[in-house]
Amino acid sequence: MTVPYRVFLVDDQPTVLKAIARLLTLENFEVATYESAQEFIDSANLNARGCLILDLSMPIINGMELYQMLIEKKCSLPVIFLTGHGSIETGVKAMKLGAADFLTKPMQKEELINAIHLAFEKNRVSHAAELKLNEINQRLASLTPRERDVLDQIITGKLNKQIAADLGTVEQTVKIHRARVMTKMKVRSIAELVKAMEAFKST
Repeated sequence: MTVPYRVFLVDDQPTVLKAIARLLTLENFEVATYESAQEFIDSANLNARGCLILDLSMPIINGMELYQMLIEKKCSLPVIFLTGHGSIETGVKAMKLGAADFLTKPMQKEELINAIHLAFEKNRVSHAAELKLNEINQRLASLTPRERDVLDQIITGKLNKQIAADLGTVEQTVKIHRARVMTKMKVRSIAELVKAMEAFKST
């Protein structure tokens, strides 16, 4: 079943919230709205599929403060800032922290919709990478300690006889372990194995 992508709106002004929600609903987006930063934090949507449109100027917890909290909580939703009070410095800071976009009110409908589609794609890529990493972790967990030793040697480019010498075993045993590593890691070449391990080590 395909998980729907949604737009999460956080704005302390009910009229603005309602207007943007109506606009996006007419464009066939699924929309969820929140009138405060805390209301969104308390929701179960920090790692949902979609994107977050966040007002910058809000009482108690402002948009930038919420964004920094979400970074600490490892929220996977791309954030689009939408504000009528944003400065260039704030926009630069938001983008450096990883915000998907920084738009100022009043914005063009097409500008907002394009930003949402780009944020959705960013979220899709992020989730796909996370799923791939989970798969690699599961495959690594299936290896025996000796198979993991062999894997670590393989990805350095060592030959079977070199690995055997380093591990104090015979070349034939290394060949058996190598075959099992390739099978359990579900790769067909050393290049694929190296690529998988680079992805694992980069996290």
